[in-house]
Amino acid sequence: MHASSPSFDRSGDIVPASPVILSVPHAGREYPMALRAALRVPMAAVTILEDRHIDAVALAARGCETMLIQRRARAWIDLNRSELERDPAIDEGAVWTAPPQTSAKVRGGLGLVPRRVAGAGELWRRRLDAYDVAARIREDHRPYHAALAAELAAAQARFGAAVLLDLHSMPSLGPGKPRVVIGDRFGRSANGRFVAAIEAVVAAAGYTVALNTPYAGGHILDTHAQPASGVHAVQIEFDRSLYLDPVGDGPGDGLAATAALLRGMIDALADEATATLAVAAE
Repeated sequence: MHASSPSFDRSGDIVPASPVILSVPHAGREYPMALRAALRVPMAAVTILEDRHIDAVALAARGCETMLIQRRARAWIDLNRSELERDPAIDEGAVWTAPPQTSAKVRGGLGLVPRRVAGAGELWRRRLDAYDVAARIREDHRPYHAALAAELAAAQARFGAAVLLDLHSMPSLGPGKPRVVIGDRFGRSANGRFVAAIEAVVAAAGYTVALNTPYAGGHILDTHAQPASGVHAVQIEFDRSLYLDPVGDGPGDGLAATAALLRGMIDALADEATATLAVAAE
């Protein structure tokens, strides 16, 4: 497989028009024929891995911000996992690169290429060819991260600070549970002012919010956040029932309200980036 163009879509000016950069890594709905042929489960089982239609929310909320949206499905390769999180239970190339102790995500079947899904079991008919996975890394994983790094660097150069907002969605956590979860790697990926700004927006909209539980962010935040250098990164998980239809398949009546909530977060982060720079200048 030789990719002639990136497997993600970019929106925005050549030079970022805002310090906020949006990332949507798990909404992809492109399923290559090689993936389909290798499945031992129905396609519906792997679509569970999608942050289904969170890209529609992001597109509705976006103003002038630069945004990357991955088109390739998460079942093909997970951009929120390290290149080293190759699963030895399914990936022939894991022995080349995997660290001695695999991560909890890999052990649970959710490594760089997901191996299993709750309720469906093992996904693949056979082990993955090492060179095939290496090609996915080279053609899908690395270009997305390289582009994201470049956008953040350009935003920081223009505005003095940059904020990555990494957008995801989650199944409902249950009655009375948070509808929005903010992840900042337990304070490591962003100044607390940015988290507080998002919390205020969510509270004003009347939704419950949690911080880092059960989602604290992953490889994308670990890779791109450099708060000491002025690059901050926050992950947001939206309850899918906020914006999907009642069967959880397509965009629903709540999409506009969810997009407005996201728009409020983006504006608050942009304002906070400016305020943070002013404080630093003092």
